[in-house]
Amino acid sequence: MGTNFQYGGQAVIEGVMMRGPNSVAVAVRKPDGEIVVETQPQELLWQKHKFLGWPLIRGTVVLIDSLIIGLRSLNRSAILSEEEEEQLSTAEVFWTGIIAAVLAIILFVAFPTGVVHFTRDYIGGVWAQNLVEGILRIFVFLAYVVSISHMEEIKRVFMYHGAEHKAVHTLEAGYQLSVENARGQSILHPRCGTSFLLIVMVLSILVFTGLGEGPLWWRVVSRIAVLPIVAGLGYELIKLTSRYADKGWAKCLMAPGLWLQKLTTGEPDEAQVEVALKALQAVVPANS
Repeated sequence: MGTNFQYGGQAVIEGVMMRGPNSVAVAVRKPDGEIVVETQPQELLWQKHKFLGWPLIRGTVVLIDSLIIGLRSLNRSAILSEEEEEQLSTAEVFWTGIIAAVLAIILFVAFPTGVVHFTRDYIGGVWAQNLVEGILRIFVFLAYVVSISHMEEIKRVFMYHGAEHKAVHTLEAGYQLSVENARGQSILHPRCGTSFLLIVMVLSILVFTGLGEGPLWWRVVSRIAVLPIVAGLGYELIKLTSRYADKGWAKCLMAPGLWLQKLTTGEPDEAQVEVALKALQAVVPANS
């Protein structure tokens, strides 16, 4: 392929967003069956500021960057698929991201932390408390995913998520980007954001233990403060395991994340795979 860039993206409304080394593309199938592809140039943050690409720092940078691009892509896909008439402004996208982040902190940080804080007398020491908190956090995440997976719109998004993985697998295998070649590829991928979230939740059990005990406000604020460290560690771990994906130890570490992806991906039809391939073809350099 001529590059070490790791391609990837996300499912959007009736389509797929893909990120390449120099651009981002959103491909959407319109109600009349036409596939529309829009490509925007992209300069990675660590290309402008080298220190942002350092290990442990780049995980948080990638997470924030992915959130911003993901929201923009979702917004644009709604327009292209003709489900929305007006595009959100930059300020609206920003505040949407802030609200989403706050809700995620309440659901996955404040709630599990609060439950354990008020029941700590029945749990035991710091290690036990953080283990229970981590298990509760994972349970809340699973409950959230399972609950939304019953929505018809989300089912289609999950199918496009599977199509995105099939397209990336086809490229990484060195095959021509065709529906025929992508058809037999897996809907699970070791670098998926679902796997990343699971790794972050597991690592948080270890990292949060070092914060000790304290009042509820300290427990919540300290956990939010060290989230960039947890995200950085998670990013490095997922890159390491994907680099040595053929090794037994890496397969063991990747297995839980791949199992979890069975909840967030679906087997796509050929029309959805075609959309994902169009998005990927738009960001792969011509000489690759």
